[in-house]
Amino acid sequence: MTAHVPVRIALLSFAHTHALSYVQALKQMPGVDLIAADPDGAAAPDDAPRGAALAAELGVAYVDSYDDAFAWKPDAVVIAAENSRHRSLVERAAAAGVHVLCEKPLATTIEDAVAMHDACEQSGVILMVAYPVRFAPSVRDAIAELRSGRLGKILGVTGVNNGKLPQDRAWFTDPELAGGGALVDHVVHCADLLDELLGERAQSVRAVSNGILHSHRELEVETGGLVTIRYPSGVIATIDCSWSWPMSSATWGGLTLQIIAERGTLTVSPFAKGVSGHDAHGETWMPVGADLDALLLDEFVRAVREGRQAQPDAGVGIRTVEIVKAAQASAALHGEVVALR
Repeated sequence: MTAHVPVRIALLSFAHTHALSYVQALKQMPGVDLIAADPDGAAAPDDAPRGAALAAELGVAYVDSYDDAFAWKPDAVVIAAENSRHRSLVERAAAAGVHVLCEKPLATTIEDAVAMHDACEQSGVILMVAYPVRFAPSVRDAIAELRSGRLGKILGVTGVNNGKLPQDRAWFTDPELAGGGALVDHVVHCADLLDELLGERAQSVRAVSNGILHSHRELEVETGGLVTIRYPSGVIATIDCSWSWPMSSATWGGLTLQIIAERGTLTVSPFAKGVSGHDAHGETWMPVGADLDALLLDEFVRAVREGRQAQPDAGVGIRTVEIVKAAQASAALHGEVVALR
């Protein structure tokens, strides 16, 4: 498949908020034909726009069911469904010989993540996981600098990923649909960057969590946590994850990674730059810089056209799910260290 041949892509579900930016980015790509299907939208546990109404607002063609989406014979699908629904959609795509970009986390259990990897590998289709932060130019520059050896060996990493409570999409706080709370939502992005930076599988995890934030809402999932990860090389990384930003904030939150090496440190904060101000509704914030979702999708579409595996792949997806599940197990044991087997 060459760069001049159209690629047919079906977006499956509007459940994840990234689906909106995925539609906008895909609409701008030359040679991409796009449709959407969101049959689960009508039963969503909130009033956020979904289904045909949202498709019309976004200006994308819409079909009523996943059956119709696959009958359209797409070359690839972008899955933005609730976390626990990823496996069934990925396996369906694999059975149809369709390439997959799946929203993070890959799955809510390690078993599901491995099964999804195996299904796509056996069918010979791409399975990419949607980790857009690794495409930030500042992240790529930092990794290149560290790999050059000028700063010496990496000794430790501190990651922070904090944001607003995703209350407009209530499934994020549903333990069955999401698989957990802030530990699921915010650990995986930092875990992906650590995977790319260190190139090794985590050895053990220790975590604590609580539901103090937004406790008046009586949520069934954790709203904040601290995760410590040990790697075989001796590197220790921490991830501060929470829904701690006030709902009145003009932006969703932010992610920062500080890397401590033998001869210096690097701090990367890809969402820090923006233009702030006020309008009739209060404080405003407009981010500046690269569109990370667009860069992610560009890698996926290029891989589909070139017939190669896109990165980050299902292996990364499995390893990051392993860290989340170990963190949940450790938090349930009041901070006991959990070894990855």
